[in-house]
Amino acid sequence: MTRDLTDDEANHVPPGGHQSIAFCLWHYVRTEDNVIQFVVQRKPTAWLEGGWPERFGLDAKSQGTGFSDDDARSLRINGFDEFRRYMLDVFGRTESFVPNLSDDESKRIVTVKPLGDMTILQVVSGMCMTHGYRHLGEIEFAKGLIVSRGGATI
Repeated sequence: MTRDLTDDEANHVPPGGHQSIAFCLWHYVRTEDNVIQFVVQRKPTAWLEGGWPERFGLDAKSQGTGFSDDDARSLRINGFDEFRRYMLDVFGRTESFVPNLSDDESKRIVTVKPLGDMTILQVVSGMCMTHGYRHLGEIEFAKGLIVSRGGATI
């Protein structure tokens, strides 16, 4: 979905109050990393372990939740190919965790700030899947605004 995008295309902010592909993807992947690694498993995030905040010049703790529209629109990821490495690391960690989740463990309650208490199953289905699909729609919409149907950049 994003492997053919340049940094400029990924960071392009479409007119009309939308966010860039880079922001939407960064926000989603950071959220999944935080909730699956830190909140659920109490492990360090891939973001911190990989030194990604320093590589991208971004905040170590932020994931975009609570950003103003202007803050979200100003976020840039330079080196989008590098970002894909972080993204694949996060998705790989989640894919290693979820299939091994027992029925009992899926019912364990965790606190996801600022949302409150929820079961691990609710975290996976709501924070990862449903939240992810929402941002996937935004990404596809934004990509359609910068890339023509034939694949040429507009």
